Amino acid sequence: MRGTGVAWLLALIVICALSVWSAAAAPERAPAGAPPRDVAGADSAAADRTTVRGQIEEMWHSTGISAILGRTPLPGEEPGAAAGSRLRVGLGQIIMIALSCYIIYLAIRRRFEPLLLLPIGFGGILSNIPLAGIAGPDGFLGLLSAFGLQTGLFPLLIFMGVGAMTDFGPLIANPKTALLGAAAQFGIFGTLIGALALSGMTGRINFSIQEAAAIGIIGGADGPTAIYLAGRLAPHMLGAIAVAAYSYIALVPIIQPPIMKLLTTKKERAIEMRQLREVRPIEKILFPLPVLGLCILLLPSATPLIGMLMFGNLLRESGVVERLSHTAANELINTVTILLGLTVGSKLAADQFLHYETLGILFLGLFAFSIGTAAGVLLAKLMNLLSRDKINPLIGAAGVSAVPMASRVVTTIGLQANRNSFLLMHAMGPNVAGVIGSAVAAGVLLALCR
Repeated sequence: MRGTGVAWLLALIVICALSVWSAAAAPERAPAGAPPRDVAGADSAAADRTTVRGQIEEMWHSTGISAILGRTPLPGEEPGAAAGSRLRVGLGQIIMIALSCYIIYLAIRRRFEPLLLLPIGFGGILSNIPLAGIAGPDGFLGLLSAFGLQTGLFPLLIFMGVGAMTDFGPLIANPKTALLGAAAQFGIFGTLIGALALSGMTGRINFSIQEAAAIGIIGGADGPTAIYLAGRLAPHMLGAIAVAAYSYIALVPIIQPPIMKLLTTKKERAIEMRQLREVRPIEKILFPLPVLGLCILLLPSATPLIGMLMFGNLLRESGVVERLSHTAANELINTVTILLGLTVGSKLAADQFLHYETLGILFLGLFAFSIGTAAGVLLAKLMNLLSRDKINPLIGAAGVSAVPMASRVVTTIGLQANRNSFLLMHAMGPNVAGVIGSAVAAGVLLALCR
């Protein structure tokens, strides 16, 4: 796992370097009022098209090689525009295609979130094919994006599938662990403030309140929620935010253990927790209804995400619609995952990704994730001071929404301190609470920043 973590860190370093290079190389522009350079030869160029040579040249200009080398005018380009700017666009497309291929490599070879990163990487390749316009308004990825991302439909359907696959039993058996899921959301709001502060400290990065909120949601470690909120508040940053979110989710086994060990003693990590009580089926059936009711009364802006999550869970727990539950948890979520990945990948176009802001997104995403992990652990320690029934503070780190990876990391660290301490089911409580918490945080940001 250490090798895969190094691979991801190298990838992030490469992204940072390329973003600096591309942002520093500002495209050349023709001086204002300067006469077009090729207007004089327009008539002769039109005449040349009727000759064999003209037809060959026209065919050459329609190739991807010509476009990448800056020989083909860009769509909507004014006559006389500098060829150097076109060359930079071509180089940016090559860079993004190479980066997308590396994302595919990590998904296949390193198995880093392959269900999303594989289609995201391929979508990134398609969106950077010169002259094809696949990610444009009339391209098929552009049409899918307008249908599924701009409307928020794809993330909502994903949430329904997640609900159909989630067992909230550990949370129902130990309700106080919901506080740990809530504490992990501190990273989201801390990063929002950090993004605004970063904008004030540097002249090259300038985030609006909407952009800062979209970046902060990375700290929830919930990919669909990050995509949903970014699509609402900062659609132009959707690609960078999605890649950062899933990158850090994949790096949970690398990022979280040092923070967990730094904030706890070996004695605390060795605490054994009592076995959870058995949860009755009626409790699981009734659970979605009060959660949705509270959301309706207190935070209506979060009801799309919470509502679909609870609906999917009700399908699972009711026991009377097995076919619907199976479809939501399998065929439907798999189909939507493919479409979601491709459309998110379409946002990895060079002109949208290679900017100084990408550096800020990557840095702030890591900051958000770290703060969320630390907040969960510290709240668990505080709860131990106020309660007789001790809990292992490691389970606070599972308050981020990376289900079930964060719970597995907590279990591994706990077993290293005490071979008789099995924390998996205990960690699942704050883990699934984190899914609800990130959706609630997204609703709060929508209400405040829209």
